[in-house]
Amino acid sequence: MIGILGGGQLGRMLAMAASRLGYHCHIFAPEADPPAAEVAAKFTRADYTDSAAMEKFARDCAVVTYEFENIPFDPVAQIAKFVPVRPGTEALRISQDRLFEKQFCNDRGIATAPWRKVGSMADLIAAIDALGLPLVLKTCRMGYDGKGQVKVTAREDAASAFAALKSDHLVAEGFVSFKRELSVVLARGLDGRIASWGPVENIHRNHILWRTYAPAVIDPPLAAEAEKIAASLAAGLDYVGTLAVELFDCGDRILVNEMAPRVHNSGHWTMDAAVTSQFEQHIRAICGLSLGSADRLCDAVMENLIGDEIEAWPALLAEPNAKLHLYGKAEARPGRKMGHVTRLYPSGRAHNPKS
Repeated sequence: MIGILGGGQLGRMLAMAASRLGYHCHIFAPEADPPAAEVAAKFTRADYTDSAAMEKFARDCAVVTYEFENIPFDPVAQIAKFVPVRPGTEALRISQDRLFEKQFCNDRGIATAPWRKVGSMADLIAAIDALGLPLVLKTCRMGYDGKGQVKVTAREDAASAFAALKSDHLVAEGFVSFKRELSVVLARGLDGRIASWGPVENIHRNHILWRTYAPAVIDPPLAAEAEKIAASLAAGLDYVGTLAVELFDCGDRILVNEMAPRVHNSGHWTMDAAVTSQFEQHIRAICGLSLGSADRLCDAVMENLIGDEIEAWPALLAEPNAKLHLYGKAEARPGRKMGHVTRLYPSGRAHNPKS
């Protein structure tokens, strides 16, 4: 029995991959009818802070993993005392806080955008003086898909930006000039072996991932540097499972944007265009199995279906090179990921990421 904390689409696809390998999954989530519960053997509905429910759930499992990083840390650390939690609590602790994450990267000699800690208006003014304008002010915790951040373009906007985020635990990031946004998704096994799917290019709309192009068309030395960075972070965390590292290609160097200690949206293409998907690889890793091949079978373009874009599903099914994945969510809302489609192309075919 594999325990999965979180009941969203990532948990759903993890449970489906586990089932193919003969495992059962137990989903723990606070929602009433989460997508993952539809395809799992067991479901516990309770809050993550319900210590009794969490312990009962954990004792039912041989290993526990999580599908997203914004889970309260203390309950996860508590159950880790009597059941293996993989990727592990250290990866969760660092990835939950942007300051911890940036410091972790910098301590390993890995470059990020320039940043400053902000806990007051005086700190923000000092950050503006140090980093220049524009800059992005972000909450250190709970931000995703563009939430919890404000762009500051003028000094007179500083007070309103600071007030809007309603926190004294912030980070200011200086703007960097980059050519494209990349990510590297890799898996690391219990034995330390790493299998990487290589860099992909990501295009966002309204701060939400729209398309992923696999592979990214970049110079081989930069591709190798991106993979080296991701592997270094995984080793530094003694990571077990699938890890995503989001990066900026600045032309002459690679900068880390952030990490996600889990399967990742930009790795969904691997379900159809790689020998082993990111979901199967994660299950293999946390269960102590050998990792599969991460070789790409063909080129791919993954596109998220957001909100009412899901209504196009009949037309997508009619496309001969398209693979449709729906998440079983009952209600389509603006900004909500309802599914994705991956279009497959012969290897070596050039794509225009801006089209």
